[in-house]
Amino acid sequence: MIIESEPEPALSQDRELCEAARSGDQDALEKLLLAHYDRVHALCRRMLGDDDDAEDATQETLLLAVRSLSRFDGRSSFGTWIYRIATNACIDELRRRRRRPLAGLDHDVSGGTERAARDGALGPRPGEDPAESAARRMDVDSALSSLPVEFRAAVVLRDLCDLTYEEIARVVGVPVGTVRSRIARGRAALADLLGDRRNPREPLNVESGQRRGEITNDR
Repeated sequence: MIIESEPEPALSQDRELCEAARSGDQDALEKLLLAHYDRVHALCRRMLGDDDDAEDATQETLLLAVRSLSRFDGRSSFGTWIYRIATNACIDELRRRRRRPLAGLDHDVSGGTERAARDGALGPRPGEDPAESAARRMDVDSALSSLPVEFRAAVVLRDLCDLTYEEIARVVGVPVGTVRSRIARGRAALADLLGDRRNPREPLNVESGQRRGEITNDR
């Protein structure tokens, strides 16, 4: 499953919900967070490669978003803003892992077959055996976990979350040119790790590990 860019009506709805939530409307706040929960969780899942850690990072992201909502200035979309919070939460978790040598970056990659098989968003393709789906997911997890975190974040934000280069630059706080370089190098590394010798500039579907086709207008 590829998460598409938010259409204009959704952006407009986000603005309305955000304004209402900032005024103390709890129903609006719950709707706003629920609208972004799946996207945030998918980002955390691919950044961390572990279901439990992804759930923790997602909850941390939502709590921080609630606490910081009064400081959201609207210069970016709410989606871009909450992706920034989620990315930072994941980076913090990855740093904590480095201080815990026995709980390494890929500590769950080899043991998540059953969870992978029952994950609806990453379930088997039509006609595909659940075990094959789980193995495919773990292959991508393992490949992503070997990337430097800055490459991983750029690739996941682009090829899973479908953010533009400009949006990614705002999320991670680096120039657009740096984002382009990180994505190109990250995709090339993933193509090599996954045994894919096709054009490494093609967007990688980080859910399936397959290419999405030729680039026509990569932003």
